[in-house]
Amino acid sequence: MKKVELLAPAKDKKTAITAINSGCDAIYIGAQNFGARKRVPNSLDDIKEIIDYAHKFYVKVHVTVNTILTDEELAEAQKLIQKLYDIGVDAIIVQDMGIFKLAKDNELPSIALHASTQCDNRDLEKVKFFDDMGVSRVILARELSLEKIKEICANTNAEIETFIHGALCVSYSGQCYFSHYIGGRSANRGECAQVCRKKYSLADENVNIIAKDKYLLSMKDFNASRHLKSLIDAGVKSFKVEGRLKDENYVKNVVAYYRQEIDKLASKTSSGKVFLDFEPDVKKSFNRGFTDYFLDGRKRCFNFESPKSLGEKLGKITKVGKDYFEIGCMEVKIAGGQVGIKINSQDGLYFNGNGCLVNRVEGKKIYPNKMDGIVVGLEVYRNFDSKFEKQLENSKIKRQIGVEFSFENGILTVTDEDNNSVNLTLTDCEKAKNPEKMKENFISQLKKTGDSDFYVQDIKILGEVPFMPISKINEIRRNIFDELMKERLKNYKREFQKPLKYVKFPKENLDYRANIHNQCAKEFYEKCGCEVCEMSAESGAFPKELMRTKHCLKFAFDMCKSPKKLFLIDEKGKKYPLMFDCKNCEMVVLAS
Repeated sequence: MKKVELLAPAKDKKTAITAINSGCDAIYIGAQNFGARKRVPNSLDDIKEIIDYAHKFYVKVHVTVNTILTDEELAEAQKLIQKLYDIGVDAIIVQDMGIFKLAKDNELPSIALHASTQCDNRDLEKVKFFDDMGVSRVILARELSLEKIKEICANTNAEIETFIHGALCVSYSGQCYFSHYIGGRSANRGECAQVCRKKYSLADENVNIIAKDKYLLSMKDFNASRHLKSLIDAGVKSFKVEGRLKDENYVKNVVAYYRQEIDKLASKTSSGKVFLDFEPDVKKSFNRGFTDYFLDGRKRCFNFESPKSLGEKLGKITKVGKDYFEIGCMEVKIAGGQVGIKINSQDGLYFNGNGCLVNRVEGKKIYPNKMDGIVVGLEVYRNFDSKFEKQLENSKIKRQIGVEFSFENGILTVTDEDNNSVNLTLTDCEKAKNPEKMKENFISQLKKTGDSDFYVQDIKILGEVPFMPISKINEIRRNIFDELMKERLKNYKREFQKPLKYVKFPKENLDYRANIHNQCAKEFYEKCGCEVCEMSAESGAFPKELMRTKHCLKFAFDMCKSPKKLFLIDEKGKKYPLMFDCKNCEMVVLAS
C-alpha cells in the first residue's frame, strides 16, 4: 500500500504527546513567535522534549513560522529557524516569501520548507511555482475539488498536503483582511478575531432584508473521511487535521479515528501500534456539523444558526412537560436489536441556537437546567457527551513499537518493525537444570514489556537457554531495549531542504493580496519577475477585497440568477458590499 502521513495539531507539549500516542505520523506546533495561532506559543525546551519523544516512533515535528513578518521580525525568525533546526525540527511551515529568499541565499540551515496554505495555493500554476523553486511540500487550499487535487498531484513533484478535518476559514487562506480592517487584528499576523463567526444581516440595494441576524459567514467543519481513498489515489502525501487551539480530548479522539480509517487504505510513515481503550467517534467531539466542502461539488457547507458546536444528532423533541422533555431518539442497531442513544446527566444539548445541560434523566424524561426555547418538534443535538469525555480523559492509550526476539548460541537479538537490530551475548551463565522450564520463564519475562516503548510480536528460541534468575532476565530485557532505542534514533532519517532557485511567478503585477510585508519578500518577488505595485494591507495599503470565498450567499438563498446588488450588514449597522464572480463561483466581501 502507499505510504501517507497523518499530520496532527498540537497547541502544547501535553497535546503533542497525546497526538503521538493516538497514532499520528507527524505533528505541527507553534514556537514562541511567528505562528498563525499567536495564542498558543511553545518554548524551545518544550519543542525539544516533543522531538525527543516523537522521533522514537519516527514521528516528524513541523513548526509553524507562517505569519508575514516585518524586516526586524524576519531577522528574529532567521535566528529562530536556526535554533529549531539545531534541536531537530523536521520542517517549518512558511508563508512569508522573505524566508524563502533567505533559504535561496543560503542564509538558513537546510531545514525542509513547507509552503503554508496561507500562501493561497489554489491552482496548479501556484503549486508548480513552489515545486519548480524546489520547496519540499505544498499545503493546498481547502476549497479544491478532488479533480483539481488530482491534477496538481499528477503535474508536480513536491509533496502535497491537504486538510481532511476541522474548522474551515470561509475565506481563501491568506486572503482574508476582514479582521485587520475592522480592528487591526490581522489573520496574516496570527491575530484573527474570527469576524466570520459573528452575526450579519443580508440586504439588497433597496435595504430589503433577506436574512436577519444570522451567522452568514460561518462554515460547518470539514470532514473528508469518506474521500480518503480518492485522495490517496490522487497522490496526496499528507493528511492534515486542523486544530491548534483544540484540547487533548479532541485531538485524541480525532487522531485515533483517522488513524483507524487511514490504516484500512494505506501504510503509515511512522512506527508503532496504538493500543486504544475507547472507540473513536468524531461526531462526539466539537463540530459545527460536517461538510466535505467542495471535494465533489458545491454543497450547503454553511451553518447560519450558530458558530458553536452541534455535536451528534439525537432526534426531535416529542413531548414537553413543566420541567422536562422527551426525545424520539435516533436508534442504533446492536446485536440484531435496537436501543435508543443513552443520555446522561451533565450532557450538553443543543437546539435551534440554544442549549442546556442535563441535570438528570428518569426513564424517557430529560430534566435540563433550563427550559428556554424547548418546544415539540425541535431537532436536538448532543454537543457534550459527558460519559465519552470522561472516558477520553481517563483513557490509558499507549503506542508501542513491534519487536521480534531470537536466541541462538548464547546471543539474544532483538529486531524492531523498521529492521533496526541489536544483540546481546549472554555470558557467565550456567546450564539450566530444567531447560524447558527455563525456556518458558525466559519467554514469559521477555514478553513483559509493560509501559516501555516496545511490545513483543514473536520470540524464537533455538537451542537451550542457560539458567538465569527472573531479575536477571528483566535486566537483560531493559538493557537490550535501551540499546535498541539508541539504534533507532541513530538511524532516524531526517529530511533536508534541497537548494532553492528563483523561477517565474504566475503573476506579473502584485498588490496587497500578495502579503508582502518586508523588503526581503519584495526582492524575492522581483527576482521572480514580478512588479510589486503595493505592499501588504498590514503595511498600510487599503484592502478593497476583505475576503474572497467559495461560499456564496446567492447560492445559499437560491438567488444565483438574481441581478440584485447585495450587502452584508454587521450588528453595528455597517454595510459591506458583496461582489459575485459567477464564472469562478466566488463571492467577495468588499470594504465599505
